[in-house]
Amino acid sequence: MTEHLLMLITIFVLAIFVGFEVISKVPSMLHTPLMSATNAIHGIVVVGAMLIAGAAIGGTVGHIIGIAAMILGAINVVGGFAVTERMLEMFKGRTEKRP
Repeated sequence: MTEHLLMLITIFVLAIFVGFEVISKVPSMLHTPLMSATNAIHGIVVVGAMLIAGAAIGGTVGHIIGIAAMILGAINVVGGFAVTERMLEMFKGRTEKRP
């Protein structure tokens, strides 16, 4: 049991380091496409949360966790698309005519 837990903790810590290194090397011009792709992937998390909440895996606790995951996932997806939209607005040229 302890060996299995130690292995899972090691994988988690290594994933943190690898994730940090990968994200820190992303140039700012690629941030917007990366953000959009992450939002699309996070939509899968929302679907998974719906399945967990609908199947009632874990009884009442499963319902609560599933609903919380759906709410947090939906907030993340909507907020991510809002941030992406604001960033894309920065790259558009000004169309206002000067008098």
